[in-house]
Amino acid sequence: MKLILTAAALACLPAAAFAQTAPAPAPAPAATPAAAAKFSADTPIEALFANEAAKAVLVADGLGDVDKHPAYDQFKAMSFRGVAPFSEGKITDEILAKLDADLAKIK
Repeated sequence: MKLILTAAALACLPAAAFAQTAPAPAPAPAATPAAAAKFSADTPIEALFANEAAKAVLVADGLGDVDKHPAYDQFKAMSFRGVAPFSEGKITDEILAKLDADLAKIK
């Protein structure tokens, strides 16, 4: 009997009571100076090698042969900053700072 009364009560409610609305889309974040830079040590490694100017920076900064590493396919989607902790000290904070500075010069 309770089930019938509950069903009857629910049937009397307007359909709008059950409708769900999608949340409004979030506004696009404002551009920040860091976001304005095209490349940085936080850019995926494969994206840097795909751009000739960025690849030239990697070569000049001593990182131009990273794409020949046996595990390249495993870390190419990571950034140099993300790979640094696993580099056994080969990618230092100084290298990352120089890479950031040199990549920021690319127009």
